[in-house]
Amino acid sequence: MNTELKNMPTFGVAGNFTGHLEQAGEAVDFSNVKTKEANAPKAMFPTYIPAADAHGTENVTPEFLHVFPFDAQKIIFPKNEQKLQIEPECAVICNLKWNNKQVTSIEPVLFGASNDCSIRKEGAKKISLKKNWGPSSKGLSENLIAIDRFEEGGILDSYRIASFLVRHGAANVYGEDSPVRGYSYIYGKLLDWCIEKFNQQKDEGPAEDIHSYLVECGCPDKVMVSIGATRYTDFGEHNFLADGDDAVVVVYPDHYSEEEIKAMVEKENFTDSRISVLRQKIVL
Repeated sequence: MNTELKNMPTFGVAGNFTGHLEQAGEAVDFSNVKTKEANAPKAMFPTYIPAADAHGTENVTPEFLHVFPFDAQKIIFPKNEQKLQIEPECAVICNLKWNNKQVTSIEPVLFGASNDCSIRKEGAKKISLKKNWGPSSKGLSENLIAIDRFEEGGILDSYRIASFLVRHGAANVYGEDSPVRGYSYIYGKLLDWCIEKFNQQKDEGPAEDIHSYLVECGCPDKVMVSIGATRYTDFGEHNFLADGDDAVVVVYPDHYSEEEIKAMVEKENFTDSRISVLRQKIVL
């Protein structure tokens, strides 16, 4: 999947689980961002944009976003930083349709576990500056699952997101175990919001003009979107990643219990193909 992922722009959704931004200390960054509804996500941010031949013109996309940041095995700790947190998410691979350089439709086709890993630091002008610090700074599970239909009654209704920081062999619950359907915006409402952001999001505050990035890389027919991080447990909110830890995100069908999933993490024993697992070693 990483080979295909290198050819598609990747994005994250900020503020799609109520309370996450406050826990992450980032709510202040969005204090001037106006949304149509109180619980609406705040912005869509880029994490990777494939480089395109600009034919000698000045590049619109910041150069660092051309560095491929995904690694399914490890996170390389950013230099001169201290506070690094797992961002446990469900990610979707989507087909895009265009007309006159405007996104007209989004079709989610695959989903899986994502770690939209983030540096916690004050003063970063754009969200993306805390997301892509080089190779091996993010993760997407290699086991992606087909979406039958991205609407109520579809496969994602029965899936949950769990996350763990494994330290000295013990799996510490990092994010609140949450249903995918618990996102503030999901299904058609989320897709309509994404289309609006792809086409109209302005370069203001922590947000960027992502439409110009998409056009510059050739109006791609596929994108990956991590649709938002869950709220943290008390442990997750106050414990940052360290050398030798394992960051684990699991997107799983809800006929498993939270205890069963935690046991699978500690034993590193996942055999059910209906479970999407991402496990990354933290290395300096």
